[in-house]
Amino acid sequence: MGPACQDKAVLKAMILQGVDVCRLNLSHGAHTEHLACIKLIEEIRKETGLPIGILADLQGPKLRIGNIENGAIEIKKDDILTFTTKEQIGNAEKVYMTYQAFPKDVKVGEKVLVDDGKLVLEVIATDKVCEVQTKVLHGGLLKSKKGVNLPNTKISLNCLTEKDLIDLTFALENKVDWVGLSFVRSARDIIELKHIISESRSTARVVAKIEKPEAIEDIDFIIRETDAVMVARGDLGVEIPMEKVPRLQKIIVEKCRQNAKPVIIATQMMESMIENISPTRAEVNDVANAVLDGADAVMLSGETSVGAHPIKVIESMAKIIQEVESDPKIYHHETAPVYVTDERFMSDSICFSAVRIAQRTEAKCMSTMTFSGYSALKLSSQRPKALVFAFTSNAELLTKLSLAWGVYGFFYDKMVSTDHTLEDVQYLLKKNGFVKQGDFIVNTASMPIATKGKTNMIKLTQVS
Repeated sequence: MGPACQDKAVLKAMILQGVDVCRLNLSHGAHTEHLACIKLIEEIRKETGLPIGILADLQGPKLRIGNIENGAIEIKKDDILTFTTKEQIGNAEKVYMTYQAFPKDVKVGEKVLVDDGKLVLEVIATDKVCEVQTKVLHGGLLKSKKGVNLPNTKISLNCLTEKDLIDLTFALENKVDWVGLSFVRSARDIIELKHIISESRSTARVVAKIEKPEAIEDIDFIIRETDAVMVARGDLGVEIPMEKVPRLQKIIVEKCRQNAKPVIIATQMMESMIENISPTRAEVNDVANAVLDGADAVMLSGETSVGAHPIKVIESMAKIIQEVESDPKIYHHETAPVYVTDERFMSDSICFSAVRIAQRTEAKCMSTMTFSGYSALKLSSQRPKALVFAFTSNAELLTKLSLAWGVYGFFYDKMVSTDHTLEDVQYLLKKNGFVKQGDFIVNTASMPIATKGKTNMIKLTQVS
């Protein structure tokens, strides 16, 4: 979200073209602006009946330089540039660094990357108090308030900054569906955020943004603790060698799919469309490959927040996704549960078998009765060709499931009996045009249905 799509008519058109989740970037803008966006999304939800999700993206410990004289200065190879933690207007000799622990944390020989790696410097001295001397390895234009990456440095900042805690309170008070945690380093960061969310009595779920090398080292535990993952290729491609990012994207997507955790691919997907009316062919391939890899969602940033063609970029991306999803290779990647001792073994086995049945019978739909959303996510993760319909009495779940691949939510709170409920499901799917007479539906639920327990039942239904 941003200035380019804050007009109601524009945002509504984008949603009708295929937007499922709106991202509020809390690094920029005042709370009043974000609140206006939330209200706008809620209005469009009511008008369209579409369960549009809201993701509040925390800034995290983003490192930046301060203001520069005249907005920018030229620095050249072999220049000596000093970073100071004492606030000042920067010049060719010294610039302000917002990261107060920088002199203590950094070591001689470590790299300092500025402006997404466009400028490269090397630490040659630190006084361990307030100043760090660096030598310019690759120069260029140093602009005000640009981001800094320290790929070799173990930074001591907390994952949740003071600003993040204020922004988080705002987000939870306004009932966002997802909270994006930036610069995650370990699963402990996720656990800390979830504790705060729980203490606030919020049902918001967590997206772990993978953009640090430490996160790659702890990726299995991070995926286990989080609710969803974002492969944030911008900072990740600066923090680690850029040539490693494509393979890591595929590895992370596959791990998330196996763990039934939605995964988002982000950064520069259609960046040329910030100005141009159509994407480059490389961008088309990038979006297509993310879908082929198995991503649940592809994300746009500047293209829709400040771009010249926010509606057109959604239309273009949707066309790419639809074309790729006509390829049968993207479907049916079932993962059989392994450990009988796992508390989810029974429901995972049901979901695995249900997707197999859907494939053999060429079922049009799969339905699941769910309160937590787990069975819907598990079915989705195995990529059935049949659409997945989640029927739930948990109204807040509907907008959260909008992030999951191929899942459509229905609010349903009539739990009379299993047979009555499944008949009702068939009626609703037929009434809404998702199935017709003769089509198969694969139903999953828990019995007895009124207990809202773990999924333990499959039923194959032919629409009458």
